[in-house]
Order: sequence, then structure tokens, then C-alpha cells
Amino acid sequence: MDIKGIISIAGKPGLHKVISQTKNGLIAESLIDNKRFPVYSNQQISALEDISIYTYEDDVLLSEVFLKIYEMEDGKETINHKSSANDLSAHLEKVLPNFDKERVYASDIKKIMQWYNLLHKNNLLKVEVNEKTPSSEDEDKEVEKPASKKKATTKKASATKKATSDKEKTTATKKKK
Repeated sequence: MDIKGIISIAGKPGLHKVISQTKNGLIAESLIDNKRFPVYSNQQISALEDISIYTYEDDVLLSEVFLKIYEMEDGKETINHKSSANDLSAHLEKVLPNFDKERVYASDIKKIMQWYNLLHKNNLLKVEVNEKTPSSEDEDKEVEKPASKKKATTKKASATKKATSDKEKTTATKKKK
């Protein structure tokens, strides 16, 4: 799932797509109404790809949470963000059972569900499927390739040294004459 270029701006509702970069900031487009506007460097901006959710073990990236929601909902929209805090918390617990209930607030869960539905509505939740998974034989071949390149580089370097020494001998012979 690729959410690069999608940002959240403090004080502005919803999510925004970065369109261009200017000298003083960015040009963003709202995913709600598709209006473009400037975003200045003094505004508080958060990139979705950098946001993570607290769990009891490690933090989980928001893109991974969106992927789990996508798989759980079979590619459809999820629970409405206007549902009760208990419903939202229970729904996130189905998706991410080990999320830290003390540090992840109801407002955070509400944003996650709202953002997911907004990204889904704009067809930005494209799941990338790897067509071919490399087998152990393919991995062994890939490991061997760099070693053979290293040998070729070594041969090339020794040939260059030999050519340089031959030039030096020729230059030294010319100076003697």
C-alpha cells in the first residue's frame, strides 16, 4: 500500500495530496473537495507514511494498519468514524489486537477510520501484490551474482594496474634515451 505524498495538515479537515513544491512550502489538493491551496512551512504537516500506532511491542506503521483493515473488510469501507468510541475501539482491536489502549485515544481511532474511508473513496488504497515470490534457489543465484561481479572488478583493476605500469616503463625508457 503506497500512501506517499498524502499529508495531514493541522487545522484543516481530512487528508491532502502533495501536488507540487514551492519556494516557501507546498501546493496541496484536498481529498474531500479537490481544491488546491498553498501550504506554508510554518504550518504543522504530518506525512501519513511517517505516522505509526502504539502497540505493546513495537509501533506499527499506519500503512500496515490500513492494509489490515483492507484485508479484514475485503476491500470495502470500514466502520463510520462517527460511531461511538467503544465501537471504534472494538473495531480497531479486531484489526490490531495489541494496540496500546492507554496511549491510543478515541480521537486517534476516529482519525484512522476517517482517513481509511477517505483514501478508499479516492481509490488510493491500492494493494500491491507480488506476482512471483523468489524461491530459495532464486535467492542463492542472487547471492552468487555479486561475488562474480567482484571477481570481474578485481580482474579489471589488475589489468588497469598492469597497463599503468607498462606506460610508466615506456615513459622511463623514453627519458633514458
